[in-house]
Amino acid sequence: MIDLDQFRSDTRAWLEANCPPEMREPVRSEKDACWGGRNPDFQPGQKEWMDSMASRGWTVPDWPTAYGGGGLSPAETKILREEMAAIRARNPLNSFGISMLGPALLKYGTEEQKLEHLPKIARGEIRWCQGYSEPNAGSDLASLAASAEDAGDHYIVNGQKVWTSYADKADWIFCLVRTSKESKQGGISFVLFDMASDGVSTKPILLISGYSPFCETFMDNVKVPKANRVHDENKGWDVAKYLLGHEREMISGMGLGSTGGNPLIEGAIATIGLNDRGELADPLLRASLALFEVRSKAFTAMSERFIDELKAGQAHPAQPSMMKYYGTELNKTRHELVMSAGGSDALEWESEASAGGAKPRAWLRTKANSIEGGTSEVQLNIVAKRILELPGA
Repeated sequence: MIDLDQFRSDTRAWLEANCPPEMREPVRSEKDACWGGRNPDFQPGQKEWMDSMASRGWTVPDWPTAYGGGGLSPAETKILREEMAAIRARNPLNSFGISMLGPALLKYGTEEQKLEHLPKIARGEIRWCQGYSEPNAGSDLASLAASAEDAGDHYIVNGQKVWTSYADKADWIFCLVRTSKESKQGGISFVLFDMASDGVSTKPILLISGYSPFCETFMDNVKVPKANRVHDENKGWDVAKYLLGHEREMISGMGLGSTGGNPLIEGAIATIGLNDRGELADPLLRASLALFEVRSKAFTAMSERFIDELKAGQAHPAQPSMMKYYGTELNKTRHELVMSAGGSDALEWESEASAGGAKPRAWLRTKANSIEGGTSEVQLNIVAKRILELPGA
């Protein structure tokens, strides 16, 4: 029997001794997030923190130790998250490999694929991107046309993907391709390949925010070994659906905000100031912030319950859609309040004082939250049909 009190005490002491001061500051811009990869752009403290956590398997604490994880139980993992939050520790590693591909490989990958890819993900050595959407296959993802022609021990892949987040910075891609035209969903396979492969190119898509995490990805006669296919040929839709659930869970997490203080409240106080009772001087904004805090805490509690149910195998399969929708709306509200609290200063777009317009750019970026990972309309339809069991139109 694991002594959870002792585990908490030991974890608290280790985190206090090993989490750099820079990693206890609020995440204020994209550069504050550590993505790892072959060519990382580490900020002060990031590599030290990532390597320290990875050495214990705590970048993926609930993965098996054989694959670079910590082998922690759900209760231990929860304690680790709580103790990290207590010292405002940042996430040591952001990774689509952790949040999306890893769970899919654990469920559908061969032992060789798990041993090859999962430890590298856990250590932050490889950065992954997702090749799902296409110009004519967005919400109707099963209409995808990128093809994989059988060439013996490998496939020849041709086609285009769009909205490929960070494709220009990623090392590898997990990609849906069509291996048969006989069935819409039954003709899709799930493959992995190196973004440095001959025939792969990317082109950033400029967003209204001025940032460009999204890219177009082009594949021109790309050679992909069949050993890199996850699950059976033409069974990739099973993997895709499972992965989408984890992607929606990841996006819903945006609603929880970042660790390291409360930039929303701190920003409002700095801009508007306090009244003689020590309250935020603007009563309407104060009420809006209070309502947001209540909803945020309720969402946090719901998220913890969902994670517990998921690990126990008791979660409803449509719950990620509910979480994704509410988390998206909560994150959008957060940034709208940041703009309201910031006044005219929050409209600054390029000055050094505004950190290059971080607030308005981040606010504009949240508009994509209701599209990526499945539009809000799609999520609401899923909730209505699968959870509320409402009749169709």
